[in-house]
Amino acid sequence: MRFIDVITTALEQIRVNKLRSFFTLLGIIVSVAFLVAVVAIISGMNAYVKENLASALIGANTFQVRRTPIRIGLFDDEEWRKLQKRPRITESDADAVIAAVPEAVAISMQSGWPTPIADIVWRDKTQADVAILGVTAPYQVVQDYVFDNGRPISDIDVHDRRSVAVIGADVAEKLFEHVDPVGQDIRIVGQRFTVIGTIAKKGRVLGQSFDGFVLLPLPNFEMIYGRRKTNTVSVKMPTALLVASGMQRADEAMRIAHRLRPADEPDYSVETADALVEFWKNLTRILFSVIPAIVAIGVVVGGIVIMNIMLMSVTERTREIGVRKALGAKPGDIRRQFLVEAVVLASIGGLCGVAAGWGLAGLVSLASPLPARVSLWSVMLALSLGAGVGVLFGVYPASRAAQLDPIDALRAE
Repeated sequence: MRFIDVITTALEQIRVNKLRSFFTLLGIIVSVAFLVAVVAIISGMNAYVKENLASALIGANTFQVRRTPIRIGLFDDEEWRKLQKRPRITESDADAVIAAVPEAVAISMQSGWPTPIADIVWRDKTQADVAILGVTAPYQVVQDYVFDNGRPISDIDVHDRRSVAVIGADVAEKLFEHVDPVGQDIRIVGQRFTVIGTIAKKGRVLGQSFDGFVLLPLPNFEMIYGRRKTNTVSVKMPTALLVASGMQRADEAMRIAHRLRPADEPDYSVETADALVEFWKNLTRILFSVIPAIVAIGVVVGGIVIMNIMLMSVTERTREIGVRKALGAKPGDIRRQFLVEAVVLASIGGLCGVAAGWGLAGLVSLASPLPARVSLWSVMLALSLGAGVGVLFGVYPASRAAQLDPIDALRAE
């Protein structure tokens, strides 16, 4: 019997028993759809965190010179005591980094943690819980800010300690509504500042808004809140490929500026946002470790169902098997026929599962900011699972069919 005839016969059996075939494949469809959709969502979340969260926090193609390292979670007591002994990051440190990395697009200094929160008052309106940041002019380049109106803080504003402010989109929308904020005076902790610019909306990342802030010239910020012990120097490089070399030269400049010997541990940190991305990837690794178990359960259940249905099919088609053997079909022909039917059945389940998983991932992309990305390897794995289940659980029914005695089979009603 030609292979194409075997495939045609298998498809005809599925067509004749559509409802039974659907319920037979339900376990495989659900398992494969779950695999494809979850992998797509997790891959999309990883890309989203890397491309949006990291960039929103410290800027694209950017590294920072910090007093304390970027860390998700708490420091233990011993680590915290060591970090508290580190010196402040000062303007002279920023100058050393500027000299060491001349090709940088921008190098800024900004107030560090903890970021103060204050009420912003304009006339009789108050916007509560707004983050106040003290910055030098290049900070706005480092963060890739786009201005809706007005102008950014300039070097002259910083040098002359001008009482000016730049506000985020949330503050502009909620406090000023239909009034142009530029030129308006606001009060922060009783101090008057003139709004000179508004920054375009950056949006939310994982539910966190990046538009509820006010930027002040760093000297003015320090006059109100004092000097932060965690002031940070941010360095924006022209491309991501230049970040590593820039970090190395900034590290060398900081060691010289802090008079550290080669064997001394650094009393500062030079970091990118990789710590944030790595933390998120560790979480997704836990999810990936759970996925195989869930998928395996569904696939095994689906495979057992396929095996039982194929055994029932062998019983129903006993006379057909007897006729084919009487006409010269060999046991290998019968075995191949039923094995191919099982593989085709499971493969169709895999295809339906891929389509369902792809559609679910698309719905997630439409309903949320997460760019769910269906990966080729998950699709190939899903299809391989479908075919593999057909082979694994189709061998026994196919062997039973091949071993039937033709005379007994012809007698079957």
